[in-house]
Amino acid sequence: MIRFLALLLCCHAALAQQKTYDIRHFGARGDGHTDNTRAIQKAIDNAAAHGGGIISIPAGRFVTGVLDIRSHITLRLNANAWLLGSTHRMDYGPGNALPLLKARGCTGITIEGRGTIDGRGDTLLTDLYARIKAGQIHDNEWQKPNPWGQIRPAEENRPKLIFFDHCDSIVIRGITLKNALDWVQDYKSCSNMIVDSITVESNTMWNNDGIDVVDCKNVRVTNSFFNADDDGICLKSEDRHDSCDNIYIAHCKIRSSASALKFGTAGRGGFHHITVRDLTIYDTYRSAIALEAVDGGKLDGVDIRDIHATNTGNALFIRLGHRNKDSVYSAISDIHIANVDVQIPADKPDKGYPYEGPALTFEHSIFPAVITGLPGHRIENVTLENIRVTYPGGGTLPNHESTQTPGGTIAPIPENPSDYPEFSMFGDLPVWGLYLRHVDGITLKNVQLSVTQPDARPMTRADDANGVTITP
Repeated sequence: MIRFLALLLCCHAALAQQKTYDIRHFGARGDGHTDNTRAIQKAIDNAAAHGGGIISIPAGRFVTGVLDIRSHITLRLNANAWLLGSTHRMDYGPGNALPLLKARGCTGITIEGRGTIDGRGDTLLTDLYARIKAGQIHDNEWQKPNPWGQIRPAEENRPKLIFFDHCDSIVIRGITLKNALDWVQDYKSCSNMIVDSITVESNTMWNNDGIDVVDCKNVRVTNSFFNADDDGICLKSEDRHDSCDNIYIAHCKIRSSASALKFGTAGRGGFHHITVRDLTIYDTYRSAIALEAVDGGKLDGVDIRDIHATNTGNALFIRLGHRNKDSVYSAISDIHIANVDVQIPADKPDKGYPYEGPALTFEHSIFPAVITGLPGHRIENVTLENIRVTYPGGGTLPNHESTQTPGGTIAPIPENPSDYPEFSMFGDLPVWGLYLRHVDGITLKNVQLSVTQPDARPMTRADDANGVTITP
């Protein structure tokens, strides 16, 4: 906490001394049509050449292509200022799509204000399809359904709004981010970040994660709103030798067509010392909380409290899997989740959104909360405290519980060690409330699970579970 306060004070002191560069003085026009890429980049480069400065974007609609953000640059979007991403796909490069705003190895970057950065994804997507059909951009995915039955261009052909790589001392504050074609904002191997009081509205295409924090250190995400057509707040680890460490997430509101709060995929390195407080979640297709280590990384030291979720497909999903191809197994331990209230609907919770989560192709009852490892690789030391989950009920025993295989035995619940992790990955489960498997040291304190109408399945089941403690 002291480190972050010091960072804020330093940023404010630096801003007070910085020179302001109005992009209009470099030829920018806020008419919604003029390509201002060169003008805005010239302002950024001029400020950087003098040790940094404030790039002021006044009220207006300023169209731009890819911008390189430099060290000690503040991009200030004033009230009614719109930074509009180009709707011409080739403006993001002929190969893999470059992000609208990018930085690598920089320090002291701030993006702030009451304005909006709009990727204009719908119009950009139309142009992207035209370029693919014309053979100007190669894309072997745009007509091939993915495992969820979705048809979409490859991620590398869809630009993000923000991508900062190996940067330090970043502040993102007050702004609105809209309509990306891929992850809205991606921070990779960055350190000492503050993301505060921002609004994210991006439902223009699948893979629209609200924010991705990838192998970052010392990060605060607070007082923000995320409405995303994929995971809302997502921590990832892409480097086996790196990790997300010392992350604080608090006082945010999330709606997602995937999971609201998610750690993993990817999870190659790990997640350590993560604190989450006071999240409001609604209309979310998958899990309110999803903690996943399936790529060889370690997930530990996680403390999540004060979560209120309504109209959410699943309350909690904790999964240790083995999706990576080498012999390194993931590990999950020391998780504390407390003061959680979740209401699970009978219907699809994100029904009616432009890009819904993919409907499942098999018949199923409502899914329970799940905590499951693998044989010989167990989830350890998880505490659930003051948890209340209300289910709709109405479930029936799944086929593998109600019928027998030809050999005369009940078919087991599959392990699926290498499958993509999500709460429906084991098929129709035989309980409605909580399913535990391959776990050691699970403590349930005042865990209240209820149904609004009868369910034919039992409330809980524990397979290969040691040290399960239940207290009022």
